[in-house]
Amino acid sequence: MTKKILVSQPKPQTEKSPYFDLTTKFGVEIDFRPFIRIDAMPAKDFRQQRVSILDYTAVVFSSRHGIDHFFSLCKELRVAVPESMKYFCKSEIIALYLQKYIQYRKRKVFFPLSGKMDDLIPIMVKHKAEKYFVPQSSAHDDELKEKLDAANLTHTEAVMYYTVQNDFRPDEPFDYDMLVFFSPEGIHSLLKNFPDFKQDNIAIACLGAKTIEEAEKYNLRVDMQPTAELRSVPAMIEDYIKKHK
Repeated sequence: MTKKILVSQPKPQTEKSPYFDLTTKFGVEIDFRPFIRIDAMPAKDFRQQRVSILDYTAVVFSSRHGIDHFFSLCKELRVAVPESMKYFCKSEIIALYLQKYIQYRKRKVFFPLSGKMDDLIPIMVKHKAEKYFVPQSSAHDDELKEKLDAANLTHTEAVMYYTVQNDFRPDEPFDYDMLVFFSPEGIHSLLKNFPDFKQDNIAIACLGAKTIEEAEKYNLRVDMQPTAELRSVPAMIEDYIKKHK
């Protein structure tokens, strides 16, 4: 029976979150604790990469974190991003987030309707003359770089923010019946904090193909993942609880 759940994300700001509906409906206890945190990169660290942002005509964003830290670092570096800069975003949600920093114009902001990076690349190919700058986390992989190379696009990647593991205190209880992960870094943090972790009867939910892949890489059993019927984490949890009363 599921009594206590750890969701590796910050606590929702609104009381209307479906997570809170689960606590009322099933009497479960849910703790919200990010396994990772995002830290800003100081300008001096960025300069060591010897990249000049103004050498580029377009920026590629795969997350809102990338947007925040790109513009924050530009401000710290005293780089005035030109009005002519174009922005290529993984999804419409990320593209609309740009309104926080720029005057949004469709002719300079591009995104695929699918919300998938694989569908953004053909759009970028239509703008082959652009020089693409790709902000990254310190915890990135080379998958996007390889895809841009394969598309023969001119591009440069640079780290603009740090993804850091949140450590548990030695005296902190870890008595959960279910763990919920949203990124491969969350899996890494679990195994760093608890190198002798044994899953046994602990249920694990994962969101995202890479998170699932990373969990299975370390022989963790993924009990819940999105389906066509269960797309959200709260829906996955509710379905699991109903089936394992």
